[in-house]
Amino acid sequence: MHDDAILPALTPDLPAPATFTDAAAAVARLELLYDTATRFLIDRLTAALTQGRPPMRVRAFYPEIRLTVTSHAKIDSRLSFGHVSGPGTYATTVTRPDLFRNYLTQQIDLLVQNHGVAVTIGVSDTPIPVHFAVSGSPRLTVPQEGVLDFSLRDVFDVPDLATTNDDIVNGVRLTNPDGSLPLAPFSAQRVDYSLARLSHYTATDAEHFQNHVLFTNYQFYVDEFEAYARAALADGGSGYTAFVAPGNQVIQAPDAQVGLLAKMPQMPAYHLKRPDGQGITLVNIGVGPSNAKTATDHIAVLRPHAWLMVGHCAGLRNSQSLGDFVLAHAYLREDHVLDDDLPVWVPIPALAEIQIALERAVAEVTQLDGYELKRIMRTGTVATIDNRNWELRDQSGPVQRLSQSRAIALDMESATIAANGFRFRVPYGTLLCVSDKPLHGELKLPGMASDFYRTQVSRHLQIGIRAVERLRDTPIARIHSRKLRSFDETAFL
Repeated sequence: MHDDAILPALTPDLPAPATFTDAAAAVARLELLYDTATRFLIDRLTAALTQGRPPMRVRAFYPEIRLTVTSHAKIDSRLSFGHVSGPGTYATTVTRPDLFRNYLTQQIDLLVQNHGVAVTIGVSDTPIPVHFAVSGSPRLTVPQEGVLDFSLRDVFDVPDLATTNDDIVNGVRLTNPDGSLPLAPFSAQRVDYSLARLSHYTATDAEHFQNHVLFTNYQFYVDEFEAYARAALADGGSGYTAFVAPGNQVIQAPDAQVGLLAKMPQMPAYHLKRPDGQGITLVNIGVGPSNAKTATDHIAVLRPHAWLMVGHCAGLRNSQSLGDFVLAHAYLREDHVLDDDLPVWVPIPALAEIQIALERAVAEVTQLDGYELKRIMRTGTVATIDNRNWELRDQSGPVQRLSQSRAIALDMESATIAANGFRFRVPYGTLLCVSDKPLHGELKLPGMASDFYRTQVSRHLQIGIRAVERLRDTPIARIHSRKLRSFDETAFL
């Protein structure tokens, strides 16, 4: 609890904690508590902007889910989530229950069924930062420090790094400050932080993100994705109902226009939506492991069912040709951006369901199978580095390491995305397309690349889409593998 929590403060009137065995009712109470708290903060900030400093501190708190289990009784553990590891009290703070309604309902329902106990919904002791409370109010922004005639942080709570971190998901913190055990991988403030960052980096709101995410590193894929989306909207039986472009531009007709933003975001996102959230999101992360980490750091809080990298790579074998595909079975991590969170000695395993979906998608789209598929696709280790011009260095060191690792391809994003998927328990996979062979004199130059881009991008994207559509039809219990779960896991997925 914060030190200043004992000072007098103006807080909203909220109902006392209540127990629930009905998951939908529990989530409804979470929404009531959250909406009342944020509306209170918005109203008080609005008044402060026009009337001056409030007479006392103003604060509201995140709602929380709390569960106490007293028995070691055997439960149904066929799912890798939805149950706690032993007796104890478990808790998590919650934000935006409207956005996470389906997720929360599913997770709470599993807990109630598996353990036969009720969950308690009440108010936590973690304050809601006013910046996050107003994030959903387009006509209200929090002024910068120094604009008002009083210090904002003297009256309202502001983001606190003590509760905005990855300690739970990294396995660093095994208990909450009050002694309870974490129920979910992210705290409410950590989620709020990422929701705000997602809007900033992708220029689309979190509500548009779908459960299956494709990452790419070239604009060509975006153009093809929009063309595919328009064709899907024209097909009444596709199941897709809307396409969303940066700026939250929503179109539902195939011939509707999408405007270009005056300033494009760093990592624009595009969403082909289904009513159940089982559509596809494509994020152009650009080039480099830093962007790859940033994007996945924030998308992870949305708890997607899978994310895949579909981009370009350097082929490292002379037997490869431009346009060949590479299905990553392992990763050589020289990206360095995750070394402090996930040591390089941690293996990043291939996930069978993802690998099968990708390989079968390649076979379907190319009309090749079995031994013939080897003409255009290799499986093996993908090396990810943080130096775009690695070719210009003394080749004896890098090439020797690449050869010793048995790597068949090299890029700057794939291992980062896979490693963060492993870290955040989000199923991951990689299918790359060879766009150059620097070790064999075929460099990525405009004249050499034009035919490749024209012929391969569309097919590559079709394969990625087909793979996630296969995954959409795969039971969730099979996708969320125990390979991604540690000894002491949170019950929530």
